Amino acid sequence: MIEKLNKIREKAKIEITESNDEQSVLKVKSTYLGKESEISEVMKQLKDLSIDEKKIIGKLSNEIKNEISDLIKEKLDVIEAKSSKKVSFDHTLPVDKDTGSLHPVTVVAEEVVSILKKMGFIIVTGPEMENEYYNFEGLNVAKNHPARDMQDTYWLENGKLLRTHTSPCQVRAMEKYGAPLRIVAPGRCFRNEDLDASHENTFFQLEGMVIDKEVSINNLIYVMKNILKDIYNKDVEVRLRPGFFPFVEPGFELDIKCLICDGKGCPTCKGSGWVELCPCGMVHPKVLEYSGIDPNVYSGFAFGIGLTRMAMFKYNIADIRVLNSGNINSLKQTGIE
Repeated sequence: MIEKLNKIREKAKIEITESNDEQSVLKVKSTYLGKESEISEVMKQLKDLSIDEKKIIGKLSNEIKNEISDLIKEKLDVIEAKSSKKVSFDHTLPVDKDTGSLHPVTVVAEEVVSILKKMGFIIVTGPEMENEYYNFEGLNVAKNHPARDMQDTYWLENGKLLRTHTSPCQVRAMEKYGAPLRIVAPGRCFRNEDLDASHENTFFQLEGMVIDKEVSINNLIYVMKNILKDIYNKDVEVRLRPGFFPFVEPGFELDIKCLICDGKGCPTCKGSGWVELCPCGMVHPKVLEYSGIDPNVYSGFAFGIGLTRMAMFKYNIADIRVLNSGNINSLKQTGIE
C-alpha cells in the first residue's frame, strides 16, 4: 500500500504541473481527492489492517492528500493570477450591438415560475447565507443526522453556512403564512461537489410546496408532469424511485429519461439513460409541527427541481460546467436571443 500511495502522489504531481487551466486542475482534484479516488479506496481498506499498519498507512494517506490539496491550491492561485493580468475592462467604451440576453437558467426559472403562478403558487425568497436551523433542524435534520453528510456544506467563519438547497424557504414561508399554502422558491445553492459533466458546486434550484387539507401524492405527480410538458413542449417520460429525505415521508426521486441522448446513455446520465431531476415527497409531519402547522389537519407535498439540469436538457447542453463558465460563445449556441 505504501508503494501504491507513493505512486499516486507522483502521478498527481505530474498532472497538476501539466494542467494549464482551472477546469483541468479541478479534474485532477476530483480524480485524486474525490469520494471515488484511489486514496479513498486505500482508506476503506484500513479496517482489514493491523493496528500498526493502520497508523502508518493512515498517516501517509493524510499526508499525501494534504500535499496534493496544497499543490492544487497553489496551481489555481497561479492560474488566477495569470488570468487577472490578461483581463482589462474599460467601462467608458460604447456598448456594441450585441447587448446580451438572459442566461439559459434564468429563462427556465422564469418559465417554471410562470407555470406555477398560474396554478396559484406565490413566489418567496430567502438568504443564501443561512443558519443551521433553517437549513437543517427546521427540516427535520438533526445535528447528528447522517443526511448532513450527504450535503457537503460550505461552512462560514461567522458560524453560518451557504445554503445547500432552497428548502429553508419552506420553513420561513410556513412560519410567516401558515396554512393553507402554495409557494415556489427559485434560487442559488452551494455544495462542495466533485465537478463533472452533471455536478457543479454552485447551481440553481426551485423549491415548490403545497400545504392544504387532503393533499396526496397524486397532486404532486400532476404538478410535475405539467411543468415538464410545458417546459419541453412534449410529454416527458418520468419514473419515481423511493428516496430518503428527512423532510418528506414518503420520499421519492423523480427521474426523467435523459433528453440529451434520449435514454441511450451518455456522460450526462452516466450511461444509465435516466437523470435524477427532482427529490420530492409528502411533507414530514415533524416539519409541519416545527412551523406551527397541525399535521392532523393539514398535509402537503414538496419538490426541489434542479433548474440547472432542466436548462441543460432544454438547450441540449451536455456539460453542466458550461453554464457557470462565462463562455459567451458556448452560451450563444443555446439559440437564446
